[in-house]
Amino acid sequence: MQPQPDDPPDHSHPRDPWRTHYAQRAQGMLASEVRALFAVASRPEIVSLAGGMPNIAALPLDDMAALMSDLVARRGTVALQYGAAQGDAGLRESICAVMAREGIADARADDVVVTAGSQQALDLVTRVFIDPGDTVVTEAPTYVTALNTFAAFQARVEHVPLDREGVIPEALAAVLARLRSEGRPPKLFYTVPTFQNPAGVTLSPARRQQVIDICRRAGVLVLEDNPYGLLHFDGEPMRALRADDPDVVYLGSFSKTLAPGLRVGWALAPTAVKDKLVLAAESAVLSPSPLAQMTVETYLRTQPWEDQLKVFREMYRERRDALLDALHQYMSPGIGWNTPGGGFFVWVTLPAGLDAQAMLPRAIGTRVAYVPGTGFYADSNGRHEMRLSYCYPTPDRIREGVRRLAEVIREEITLHEAFGPIPRRTVRGPQAPGPELP
Repeated sequence: MQPQPDDPPDHSHPRDPWRTHYAQRAQGMLASEVRALFAVASRPEIVSLAGGMPNIAALPLDDMAALMSDLVARRGTVALQYGAAQGDAGLRESICAVMAREGIADARADDVVVTAGSQQALDLVTRVFIDPGDTVVTEAPTYVTALNTFAAFQARVEHVPLDREGVIPEALAAVLARLRSEGRPPKLFYTVPTFQNPAGVTLSPARRQQVIDICRRAGVLVLEDNPYGLLHFDGEPMRALRADDPDVVYLGSFSKTLAPGLRVGWALAPTAVKDKLVLAAESAVLSPSPLAQMTVETYLRTQPWEDQLKVFREMYRERRDALLDALHQYMSPGIGWNTPGGGFFVWVTLPAGLDAQAMLPRAIGTRVAYVPGTGFYADSNGRHEMRLSYCYPTPDRIREGVRRLAEVIREEITLHEAFGPIPRRTVRGPQAPGPELP
């Protein structure tokens, strides 16, 4: 039974006397498996291959301090005041210039909404489009906090599988057709097409237009989340989906390319959608921080930010290579992983019969942390998978962390083989058994 408005709080419940008064949507608010690991993984003796924290030590912090000090001294009466719900006009112009690096040449500053990180942009889009019971389609696996956002708004999530080239277009078309035939056509297709979190794969150029065409024919809005697009290790940035379809809603962030503590992200949306997002943002936060926005705008205007991106890319490439080399050196046969072309993550598949979630306490005891794959699925799949992050630890710490993890996995294999051989199988998805994919 739902509580009535005049029901008193239940003070017999020692932890939460208001538990019967929460809205139904609060029941869908789940703790992120990644966030839950932070308290443990941040202990200095543990090598954390879990969280995707950018390594901001590579930033010129003295220059950032001088920039912010000068900004407050000269423009403090504006930077410390309320601002517009849509965001600072100068920053929105600069954001358009940043997106042009990914082929988005037609973006207008008036169609950009500045948010407190791209996570808030995701929340606002979900709030604007999703009613309880609506269906959202995502990749499998997908970003854990996106799943939590969709659950909080009482959406139903349907997954589409990935392989080494990203989401499989034929599978996407089949899922959209099935959902329509069941009378629940989805409203959104949420995708992280470039250096995907958590799988690290990138949607191939040949598939990008296919995905756009499939969703357009099905009348499904594409929500492109692209925080890692400028952190590519080779060549030029991948062309964004939004570059070829103005109806795509594009989410961006400075958390990975500058600093997450500034909490500055954005959404680029068609004009009518943008208007709704501005109203939702005004209701949620009144205005994003003018100080943070003006810091980012000043940084982009006065600092060699593209040179700084090269520094980040080389640093993360070195860490990726350290992780891949250690996986080759230490991991047992039958374990698979991919080779990301950028971003923060490698996706690892264990032999059938091993459970990454059940194995985590043993790994923590051996002083290494990772994220089990189950957190990245809405349907409890992924028990034999894990995400390893290489962005934060030093290369030496990464190698030591993989050595410790490999030891735990070997012990787990031995334990299972004591009760019978572990069946080998062909792994579906963005990785394959054995060494990394070509």
